[in-house]
Amino acid sequence: MNNFLVLVTGLGARVLAYDKYKANYTDGFVKECDMETIFGETDILSLHVPLTHETNYLVDAPYLDRFRKPIYLINTSRGKVVKTDDLVIKLKEGRVLGAALDVIEYERKTLENLEQTPADFRYLASCDNVIFTPHIAGWTHESQVKLAEVLVGKILERFSV
Repeated sequence: MNNFLVLVTGLGARVLAYDKYKANYTDGFVKECDMETIFGETDILSLHVPLTHETNYLVDAPYLDRFRKPIYLINTSRGKVVKTDDLVIKLKEGRVLGAALDVIEYERKTLENLEQTPADFRYLASCDNVIFTPHIAGWTHESQVKLAEVLVGKILERFSV
C-alpha cells in the first residue's frame, strides 16, 4: 500500500486514476475512472506514464484546455510528456495554477548555464508557482553500491580475473 495515498485520502482527497491499458488495478484509496472524469474533476494532475509515441507531448494546450477548471500539474514521468511552451502559455493564462516538474522537456541538455537554455525554461525557472525537483529517486546510496558491484563483476568477468 502506498503511504502517500493513505496520507492524502486521510486528509480528504479523492484520488482518481486512468489507465488506458489496465483495469481493476485500484484499491480502496484510488478510484478508477475515464478521462472525461479526470478532465471534469481534477484539481491536481500527476503524470505517471512512460514516454511513447502516444504520450509524446500528450500534455499540450488542447489537452490542458479540456480541464473544467484550472489545475496544478505534477510531472514525474518523462519530460517530453509535457509540451513546455504550451505549459508556459497555460500558466500565463491561469489555466495551470502551478507546476511541480521532476523532469522537463530539455532533460537531455545541461542546465548549468541558464542563459543558454530555452526561453520557456527560463520563464518557468523564474516563476514563483513552478518548482523543480531532481529526478533521482533511484540514486540512493544502496543503488550506487549495487551499480558499482555489478560493474566490477562485469569487468572481472570480461577480463577473466
